[in-house]
Amino acid sequence: QNEKLAALCSQYPDRFVAFASVALQFPELAAQQLEEGIRKYNLRGAAIGGHVNGDELSSPKFDVFWKKAEELGCLIFMHPQGIPEMEKRLAGKGGLSNVIGNPLETTIFLSHLIFDGTLDRFPGLKICAAHGGGYLPSYSARSDYGCNRFPGDCNALKKKPTEYLKQLYFDSLIFTPEAIRHLAAQVGASQIVLGSDYPYPWEMHPVDHIFASSSLSDAEKADVLGLTAAKLLNIKV
Repeated sequence: QNEKLAALCSQYPDRFVAFASVALQFPELAAQQLEEGIRKYNLRGAAIGGHVNGDELSSPKFDVFWKKAEELGCLIFMHPQGIPEMEKRLAGKGGLSNVIGNPLETTIFLSHLIFDGTLDRFPGLKICAAHGGGYLPSYSARSDYGCNRFPGDCNALKKKPTEYLKQLYFDSLIFTPEAIRHLAAQVGASQIVLGSDYPYPWEMHPVDHIFASSSLSDAEKADVLGLTAAKLLNIKV
């Protein structure tokens, strides 16, 4: 798969760069695949899900992968896979397994990286979370207050949970100018990159709510629309 992605990108070098696929169920192999993807195939990072065989990616056994990602300085893009153990609760009308389940999985993934110390062990990681980071940016202050209620869970953290959001990146697939305003207020406009979910028909006009935003400056809009991602993906502009 990585070879084919590299071939496609080399055929259209002015149009495409790609993420590697990695076998995270075997963390050491995943680290090797990531390095091969970056160094041999000129891929720009990896796309991953939020869990592997029921294991959280904050587990120490995945540290070998996170260490390699930090060493390579590449972007890791996390897109949720759903929450199988909640299948029954999310059944029925409304597409809840996607509408609620996907953002919830992203929230769980990011929260574990914070509270389990992954972001402290590897502070140079470049991680981008799909769908604006799920629910975490909108309710992150509860994480800080949780440390007041359960201080033992936070004693090892080097800073407040909300402060870790400012070292993560988030895509803009949150649909409205108000959602963009709030996300930027929580994490900083410098941490937002354009998201489209293409080819899935979630957002058919993914730039419109960026252009319509009155809270972003023109320079910040330019960053969100491409310049920040270009830096993260090592694209010359």
